Amino acid sequence: MPDLSAFPITARWPATMPERIQLYSLPTPNGIKVSVALEELDLPYEAHRVSFDSDDQTTTEFLSLNPNNKIPAIIDPDGPDGMPLGLFESGAILIYLAEKAGRLLPQEPRRRYECLQWLMFQMGGVGPMFGQFGHFHKFAADKVKDPYPRERYLNETKRLLGVLEQRLAGRAYIMGDDYTIADIAIVPWLRTLGGFYEADELSGLNERTNVLRWMKTCLDRPAFARGLAIPA
Repeated sequence: MPDLSAFPITARWPATMPERIQLYSLPTPNGIKVSVALEELDLPYEAHRVSFDSDDQTTTEFLSLNPNNKIPAIIDPDGPDGMPLGLFESGAILIYLAEKAGRLLPQEPRRRYECLQWLMFQMGGVGPMFGQFGHFHKFAADKVKDPYPRERYLNETKRLLGVLEQRLAGRAYIMGDDYTIADIAIVPWLRTLGGFYEADELSGLNERTNVLRWMKTCLDRPAFARGLAIPA
């Protein structure tokens, strides 16, 4: 039985199945990415809810695994050298899980790097820009009277949607016929843009036919549907 006692986070969220990957998360866009990947890859895991309502992400135990106090984070009891591995940053976790399972990331070097560039497109563009737009649109509308921040991030959100619309023309997925971690990374943010942020019309998402088709295809996957509600 793996010994995870070296990870202080397990004192606050005890592992009942320490032989499985331990997931510390919440069903936010970034959290959903990892739960969906775990479901798609059929990797055994145990989910622990990190509640923002009680500031779990700022506790000493959580910070011991992720000093950046963001979800998700994981512990794999069977790391690359057979020793437990703790990991944070959703993009890094997606790459790790795909390599561990040998799926969802192309093996051929050219296509591998092409897929990784679209993962980075989400990490450096879609996530931060959609998130900032959502903040000023939904949460700070009554606090910030200057329209500049909201318009800046709205325009960047529209631009990024245009990039995706062009990429998906004639393609089932970001990488063509192959469903990958790039799709898993981007779709939760699109779902949030049109759903939680209630900005499908404002952003023009409702007019991006290629993006909408692709998003529906991904969301209709059974593993994606399961991942949306993890942790419960």
